[in-house]
Amino acid sequence: MSTPTSSSDRPRRRRPYAPRVPIAERREQLLDAALAVIVSDGYGRVSIDAIAKRAQVARSVVYGAFEDLDDLLLTLLDRQQELAFTRLLGSVPDARRTPDPVEFACEAVHRMAAMLREDPDTWRLILLTTAGTPPAVRARVEADRERFRRRVASWIASAPDTRGPAPDPEILAHALVASAEHFARLALTSADAFDATRLAGQLRLLLGGIWS
Repeated sequence: MSTPTSSSDRPRRRRPYAPRVPIAERREQLLDAALAVIVSDGYGRVSIDAIAKRAQVARSVVYGAFEDLDDLLLTLLDRQQELAFTRLLGSVPDARRTPDPVEFACEAVHRMAAMLREDPDTWRLILLTTAGTPPAVRARVEADRERFRRRVASWIASAPDTRGPAPDPEILAHALVASAEHFARLALTSADAFDATRLAGQLRLLLGGIWS
């Protein structure tokens, strides 16, 4: 009869070994792992354990690079939003070359659609927040949303005179940004639902009633 094997005799599972790398490189690795977890499983499943598992390191390695989960997620948002905002501004046409506000907005739709196709993961991080999203992340996203609304309101206020009463820049900015986000989410979740040409055509129809 074989002798029962005690728990002390069994080979212990080795913890993930993380070779020493520069801290900046390690932080980038962990941010990439966090982004991968969020994109595949959503904010509700992101945790220090999930990030460590995706990066194939021990929890202590994550805590050696970031104070806690909020610190890691806000750093990730900083990185991705800087990239996103740079691309977003780059997607806005040159107003000097496209002075007509209606054509300006329609061209922006096509450029933004291309931007979503090029880097969908960054925009999923920003636009597809859910009830499980950490409060610190939701607050950061809303702050950046307000910053973009102010830019849109400034653009509306500087547009040429309208046919009738001037639009309220703040209210119109809220409407345009909310619509843009809605269709951007559709582009991320149902890519074939609406194409940029169809959206630009309707935008031309709507804004054409405001600006001559």
